[in-house]
Amino acid sequence: MTPAELADTIVAAVRAAVANGDLEVSVPDSVTVERPRQPEHGDYASPVALQLAKAARRRPREVAELLATRLRADAGVAEVEVAGPGFLNIRLAGAALGGIARRIVRDGASYGHAAASRGVRVNLEFVSANPTGPVTLASARWAAVGDALARVFAAAGFGVGTEYYVNDAGVQVERFGASVLAALRGQPAPAEGYQGAYIAEIAAKVLAANPALEQLLAAGADQASGTEQASGAEQDKALAVCARDGVELMLAEIRATLSGFGVEYDLWKSERSLHEAGELTAAIDELRAQGHVYEADGAVWLRTTDFGDDKDRALIKSDGQPTYFCADAAYYRDKRRRGFDRLCYLLGADHHGYVGRLKAISACFGDDPDHNLDVLIGQMVTLSRGGVAVKMSKRAGNFLTLHDLVDAVGVDAARYSLVRASMDSALDLDLDAIARQTSDNPVFYVQYAHARISSLIRNAAALGLATSADPAFDVDGVDVSLLTHPREVDLLGVLGELPRVVESAAELRAPHRVARYLEELAGTYHRFYDSCRVLPQGDEEPTAITAARLLLAEATRTVLANGLRLLGVSAPERM
Repeated sequence: MTPAELADTIVAAVRAAVANGDLEVSVPDSVTVERPRQPEHGDYASPVALQLAKAARRRPREVAELLATRLRADAGVAEVEVAGPGFLNIRLAGAALGGIARRIVRDGASYGHAAASRGVRVNLEFVSANPTGPVTLASARWAAVGDALARVFAAAGFGVGTEYYVNDAGVQVERFGASVLAALRGQPAPAEGYQGAYIAEIAAKVLAANPALEQLLAAGADQASGTEQASGAEQDKALAVCARDGVELMLAEIRATLSGFGVEYDLWKSERSLHEAGELTAAIDELRAQGHVYEADGAVWLRTTDFGDDKDRALIKSDGQPTYFCADAAYYRDKRRRGFDRLCYLLGADHHGYVGRLKAISACFGDDPDHNLDVLIGQMVTLSRGGVAVKMSKRAGNFLTLHDLVDAVGVDAARYSLVRASMDSALDLDLDAIARQTSDNPVFYVQYAHARISSLIRNAAALGLATSADPAFDVDGVDVSLLTHPREVDLLGVLGELPRVVESAAELRAPHRVARYLEELAGTYHRFYDSCRVLPQGDEEPTAITAARLLLAEATRTVLANGLRLLGVSAPERM
């Protein structure tokens, strides 16, 4: 019996008491079930009686005793104690507690996932860095966290769509094109342009794809020597080619980098496509119809201060050009029109100002920001090695990249280390520590537990013992009521928590909870293995407890693999 199943059992007890006239309350949809801190308090505890007492106009202990009587009649419950002001301390029958292992092995990869869809579609946008340079270390954190959050959302029953917003329109693209053109001419990057060895690499590729640029570059050189004046039109053409092709090449590299990091998007959404499709004009028209648009000083404004923003935002500048904010509004509208109920943005620490304006956009379109919008702000990442900060990228020049991190520690260690800390805390990664294959390295500790169990199961098969890999294996034939050792009970209790960990990670937008859970599970398994011998030794014959403990080990391996999969981290069978 999992905690969720026990909660259902308690709800059923409340429903039966109401139907019998013993209680006059509204039957709750769900109740809280927790693992008590002290093992002597039982396997699980619930404050349900305290929550119902006021509505029932009864003392909490009276309600608790009434429910305890009904719960004691359930075959899966061994003992119920009413404690303190009215807590229910519940100890499960051996078969019911051990049944968690049976359930996990039977469910396999689906264990921990919601049984049904919530009917809510979430759009999750993350990274969305400008296509003007490699994926930075800060963006690497959002790549790992965003992808893990998408997996957690899906496991919790949400419909999920992930996307990368490509900022391929505006001033930054022009500056990038000018930087590429300057590199082709052997000139320094312009003011506020882009630098680094990668610019020269992009420039060489642009030239290889556009041999006609040679003539324009030669004309530029002649112009510099004063022997010939290159036309402005030719220079504009060269700049446009460098911007267009440079962005395409940079975006292809970003795609490849993120794919190699295990991150695949459902959609790469172009900002330019919003302009070309008239989406910005359509958004302004809709906002105007809502009564939130006005004109002043030759510009078009959105009255966002009506919805908590610190100032009104310009949609169209006095020169007639749309603002970035206008594109943000059009993009919000586009997502909602594509059928997403909730829009989730993962933004960096320097984007705090976006929270208020995005909420105002949501409200101006008639939505409820508390219901339709999530804006998650994360903190920066720094790298160190042996306590010394790592500051420079050989390729990017003045910033560190995802490539730098992966080259140093590998994809698994990078992803796990970026996810296991809460997004709202700054993160300093020690490259030596997260690459070390020792028990004080969290990713190794969790992966090693999975590999250790895989080795155990291979050894069991070599001894001729039945495992879940055998098609004839009968999971229902294992006597799980024998799993009564304190270390077995501890392990079963932790295994039963995965569905609730997934639920809370999704509700709180906190995939790091999955990582911390896996570390707890790995530690609990190692303690079980050190205290409870699983396989027979020497001439010993396998017994019923052998089969039960082997099933418990297989259940643990399943949960470790499922949890690592949620984080986008591999579950190796050998280490």
